[in-house]
Amino acid sequence: MIVVAGESLIDLVPRHPGDPLGPLVPRPGGGPYNTAVALGRLGAGAAFCSRVSTDGFGEALLAGLHSAGVDTSLVQRGPEPTTLAVATLAPDGSARYGFYADGTADRLFELPPQLPPSVSALALGTCSLVLEPGASAYEALLRRESARGVLTLLDPNIRPGLIPDPDAYRARFRSWLPHVSLLKLSEEDALWLGGTVTEWLAAGPRAVVLTRGAGGLTVHTARGAEHSVPAGRVEVVDTIGAGDTVNAALLHRLPTARALASANWPEVLGYASRAAAMTCAREGAQPPTAKELAAWA
Repeated sequence: MIVVAGESLIDLVPRHPGDPLGPLVPRPGGGPYNTAVALGRLGAGAAFCSRVSTDGFGEALLAGLHSAGVDTSLVQRGPEPTTLAVATLAPDGSARYGFYADGTADRLFELPPQLPPSVSALALGTCSLVLEPGASAYEALLRRESARGVLTLLDPNIRPGLIPDPDAYRARFRSWLPHVSLLKLSEEDALWLGGTVTEWLAAGPRAVVLTRGAGGLTVHTARGAEHSVPAGRVEVVDTIGAGDTVNAALLHRLPTARALASANWPEVLGYASRAAAMTCAREGAQPPTAKELAAWA
């Protein structure tokens, strides 16, 4: 079982990109949520660990998880509203977000009891590791599960507008690395965080995967190997959920610490690249199913 821990929210996406006063379409979102849905659609045994509102948006978010076959037994509930993220789409399909997160349900996440013995991997990232008091609970979950041998994936997925003290966040990020098995981040994240791949690997992760947009994916391993694959060739509608789909594809191919140690990186990256490309070819975070991905390959 792969557990994804972190926020779920509602993306408000422009129906007509470039028109700031045009209608906004609500869609389920949040990096961890998208990752969990993508895992379910790819056929992995996945569970979502978060705190979800009891409002209408929260019910819709849970329905999306159930539809993808994701276990929700680790989901906490609360009456506070669901976080909203207003997306702005650039001409190339890339998205920027403004967040409405004060007093929302996912910020009040509490550390759950130890995860079941069947859990082999844990993924975390995005807003959930920034917004307190939940951020400290997610951090504690990372440290605790890593200590018992669970493979851990961290995707910082930096949202600068949510980080009031960048230097403090960067220091906190470095403190997580000894507890991270697989670090995945975009080139933009890497630039914002500072440091180098060599420094990050020395701090603990066994591998660092960089997403480079149209440039594809690259992995650097603690053993000194480096592999790259090109991006899948599709007509990009938008990039919403593409990085989250990469997370899911990596975990689907590397669901345990043993699998990570013996990874066939060209195959793993190629699989992740194809899955992300299919997501980019669709409007919103709509990762492919295993059947769709097999047909495209």
